[in-house]
Amino acid sequence: MLVVAKIGTASITDAHGHISVAAIAKLADEVAERRTAGDEVIVVSSGAVASGVAALGMSSRPTDMQTLQAVSAVGQARLVERYRIELDRHGLICAQLLVDPFDFVERSQYLHLRATIARLLDLGVVPIVNENDAIANDELRYGDNDRIAALLANSARADVLVLLTDMDGVYTADPRSDPDARLIPLVRSDDPLLAISAGAGGSGRGSGGMASKLTAARMASWSGIRSVIGRASRPGILAGAVSDELVGTTFEAHDRALSARRLWIAFAAEVTGRVHVDDGARRALVDGHKSLLPAGVVRVDGAFAPGDVVDVVCDDTAFARGRVSVAADELDGVVGSRTSDLPAGMVHEVVHRDDLVVLEPVTPVGARFNPST
Repeated sequence: MLVVAKIGTASITDAHGHISVAAIAKLADEVAERRTAGDEVIVVSSGAVASGVAALGMSSRPTDMQTLQAVSAVGQARLVERYRIELDRHGLICAQLLVDPFDFVERSQYLHLRATIARLLDLGVVPIVNENDAIANDELRYGDNDRIAALLANSARADVLVLLTDMDGVYTADPRSDPDARLIPLVRSDDPLLAISAGAGGSGRGSGGMASKLTAARMASWSGIRSVIGRASRPGILAGAVSDELVGTTFEAHDRALSARRLWIAFAAEVTGRVHVDDGARRALVDGHKSLLPAGVVRVDGAFAPGDVVDVVCDDTAFARGRVSVAADELDGVVGSRTSDLPAGMVHEVVHRDDLVVLEPVTPVGARFNPST
């Protein structure tokens, strides 16, 4: 069995951001136990920024991008070294693997990443994965690593995704403020996953929170992968997750699976605009599984460029999300035009069907959604 285990900043650092030797030692022990049992494990680890902040003696997490990148580079070295020390106690070798979102959406990068991970596992190595924060060119992309872990689980064809946090799982309300909050032990594959909500706030040392873990769990479910959200300090959490015990909140795998590319479009990409279409275009996309053409477009919102992700809207309802092939200003000049009337050399598809995810159920613009193939 292949396990992807993601651990959050709050679970492997103390209140001052220093790496918790005990926490990483515990995770290393459980990884070694899984390896002895014949399982393979990929660890996705946050904590580089917090560790760098502590190492540099900063009083708080910086907010400007250049400092964040520099701090993450400092902390990443310390983080991986600690994993090396703790896994070495069990005779295990680890490897550092830094990724970014486009490793999952660009075909050549995706195949290269998948091949590298497969070879590392063949060699008996434990990959330690983190987002490549130090060279991000706009912001710390996802930052929380939860969605990175879900995309990685998809590309590696994992059997289970375990999201380790400082909570026992998902509750009906925030247990820190509501004494009546109850743990949700199981979310069935046919449950409306979006009925569960959570705030984005976490410990303050990381950048995720329960909301990002719920997104990752949904992504795993729509990859056909079972996922578990549970407390990192719980004894035997990995063993329990592998054996399908209720050791937190378990999300069953859905029987329909999105590709990593579609997952990125649906969940992980920043939406930069909206393309409004008529009802005929909506039917062609939803029922006919067609590409979106300029003839069906009635209005454009936003300043998107080719390759950006947009919501596709009909009657003020977002029913699809896709990666556009045409810039907003170029599309704005040809809305409603038939293919034969397009300027020479212009791409015919606004969104190709391979870059489109239909949303289920349809939701008002700006609302959260649940994707379907």
